Amino acid sequence: MLTDAPVQAAIPASDMERAKRFYRDTLGLTISREAEDAVQLESGGAKFFIYPTSNAGKAPHTLAAWFVADLDAEMADLRGRGVTFENYDLPGLKTVNGVAEFPTMRGAWFKDSEGNILGVSQPREG
Repeated sequence: MLTDAPVQAAIPASDMERAKRFYRDTLGLTISREAEDAVQLESGGAKFFIYPTSNAGKAPHTLAAWFVADLDAEMADLRGRGVTFENYDLPGLKTVNGVAEFPTMRGAWFKDSEGNILGVSQPREG
């Protein structure tokens, strides 16, 4: 049954070497396995992989997100590594200095080297 099987995200990359550098060097993640058709990375005990395709960066939504204890500190660290956060002014989603405030969480989004949208969020107490 799927309820007993782990799940992992699959993130597209048009340039695998560039994507590996971004996830490893910019985000500081560990590459746990490399093959011609995919690179597996680890973050917080979870695994995900990037794979080569010409469809990278075309999804208009978040492909993966990290839950963090301190969003402001995480954003400062990522900005120091060269990450630029997106700003949105859409119905139901407005950011101020890259941060959206919701009743249950605070969130921010950035794009990887391939144009894929990634997020970081901090759950609110209560």
